[in-house]
Amino acid sequence: MTDNGDMSMKIAIKPYTADRIGDVVLFEQELRRQEDCWGWEIDEKYLESVRNSFQDPAFADAISLLAYEDGKVVGRIDASLIRSRFDGTTKAYLDWICVLKNCRHQGVAQQLMNELRKRLKEQGITTLVALTAANDEAQSFYKAVPDSIMRDTGIWIDIL
Repeated sequence: MTDNGDMSMKIAIKPYTADRIGDVVLFEQELRRQEDCWGWEIDEKYLESVRNSFQDPAFADAISLLAYEDGKVVGRIDASLIRSRFDGTTKAYLDWICVLKNCRHQGVAQQLMNELRKRLKEQGITTLVALTAANDEAQSFYKAVPDSIMRDTGIWIDIL
C-alpha cells in the first residue's frame, strides 16, 4: 500500500535497454509460470532477435519500458512510432502491455501507460493506437484509460 492509502505497488519505471534483457527473460518465464497462454517460446532464436534489435537502427523509434519492484520486472510496455502519408502525422502504436498476474490491479499497468504517454507527448506525438486483447481483464483496463475511445476493430493478417 502506498502512503496515500491506495493499493498501487511501489515501482520504478526504467527503459528496456540491452543490459536488461536478462531481467526481461526472467519476467517472461514468470509470466508463463503464472499463466500458460503465451504464443512464443523463449528460445535462442527469440533471444537473438531481441539482442539484435538493440543494435538495429530500424528500432530507433521503439519505446520499451519496464516496471520494476524490488529489483524484478513485474510489467512491461512496448510501442513504436508509425508515420503515414494518410494524414501526414506520426502516431504511436502500442504493441504490448503486460503485468504479472499476481501484480495486476495494483496500478502497475496505469503507471506504465502514464510514463509512455508522457514520453510520447515530449516527442510531440498526440495519438496512441492499440489493438486490444480480447479477454475481459484487458478490455476493462483499456476502457479505463483516460482520454481513450474504443474505435474500429483490429485484425491480424499473416504475410505468408
